[in-house]
Amino acid sequence: MIVVKDVAKAFTLHNQGGARIPVMQGADLHVRPGECVALTGASGAGKSTLMRMIWGNYRIDAGSVQVAGVELAGAEARTVLDLRRRQMGYVSQFLRVVPRVPTLDVVAEPLLAVGVAADEARARARELLARVNIPPTLWDLSPTTFSGGEQQRVNIARGFIHPVPVLLLDEPTASLDGANRDTVLHLILEAKARGAAILGIFHDEAARNVVCDRNVDVRGFAPNAAAPAAQVPA
Repeated sequence: MIVVKDVAKAFTLHNQGGARIPVMQGADLHVRPGECVALTGASGAGKSTLMRMIWGNYRIDAGSVQVAGVELAGAEARTVLDLRRRQMGYVSQFLRVVPRVPTLDVVAEPLLAVGVAADEARARARELLARVNIPPTLWDLSPTTFSGGEQQRVNIARGFIHPVPVLLLDEPTASLDGANRDTVLHLILEAKARGAAILGIFHDEAARNVVCDRNVDVRGFAPNAAAPAAQVPA
């Protein structure tokens, strides 16, 4: 479901005369349905950069990225947006929402966007919010007023509400205590069981070992790397 072939990326430093700084070359990986693959490597190695190219936030300078059969290299914005709406979910490290929108509607929105009836979408949102331990007294409030851990749990509920075939997870268990961490890991395992292809960044090694089938070290995709990144069992 996710196929990355010979991908390269460089950033332009406009405050330094437009210099082009290569940060990635020859990136190759694949994630099959029902599989969870972890991106590993030190901070700054390129994990989030690769994730953002797959999500469509960063332009792909060379190579190919296909998600659910859609080629993202050179794709029009409307193609990327439709892919996100119907085929791909993304849980980032931080919740970004419109202020003053109630938490229940924030979580239900991905289902409403694909035409699910409002009553059904909100019922599913209530189910997930209860599962990630957000009390009903908070559902009518904006999550922008919540603690970091509460915001991340809302983020998780929003990311998992639509059973898409592809999930991108950037530190999904960050800011969570042990019980809520275990709830998120169960959600990931359930997504795998239904056949979702999952690519994630997990600095929590114990969490990574529970849900991931393989690790891909992105240091092998650095310019002038001695060898390609190994795809090894978790």
